[in-house]
Amino acid sequence: MLECDIRGNKCHKPVFVMKMFQSSVFCIQPPGDSYTRRSTFDSILAGCIPVFFHPGSAYIQYLWHLPKDYTRYSVFITGKDVKDGKISIEKILHRIPKSKVVTMREEVIRMIPRVIYADPRSRLENFEDAFDITVKGVLERVDKLRQELREGANSSSFDFGEEVTWKYSLFGTVDEHEWDHFFYKRNG
Repeated sequence: MLECDIRGNKCHKPVFVMKMFQSSVFCIQPPGDSYTRRSTFDSILAGCIPVFFHPGSAYIQYLWHLPKDYTRYSVFITGKDVKDGKISIEKILHRIPKSKVVTMREEVIRMIPRVIYADPRSRLENFEDAFDITVKGVLERVDKLRQELREGANSSSFDFGEEVTWKYSLFGTVDEHEWDHFFYKRNG
């Protein structure tokens, strides 16, 4: 645990934060001001398995950068269940077999190039960084939209509002999904 008291606050010094992540197996990633926090990426860079409480924290925002099967590299615990005292984060994490933890950490380490920006002057050939992946994803999306427009089809890519684009991008459909309740507040 990183002590963030007033005396010599280590919380704002990256070297201490990264050392903590490197010595941890799991890194808790609750939503902050937005769903995603910088520490999500810091923890991945340190080889620490992220623990998320909302699918918006990573799974639907970084479709090009993170594996679709989130269970390979992270733990998802419903934040509401934690707040309501229905589950214990510690108990859930202790139940994960050591062999699964090793496999998950290996996947996190494989993800590192996908979440960093490489120095273009470096000699790392055959290395796709976050920028390369983003540009590739945008170009593929534009090509798909152009092809649909050329074919004159009622483009499924235009038939839904921006708030559900994550569904289409992740699943190829905007049908109901188990994560809907995380994003839509029901009246009443």
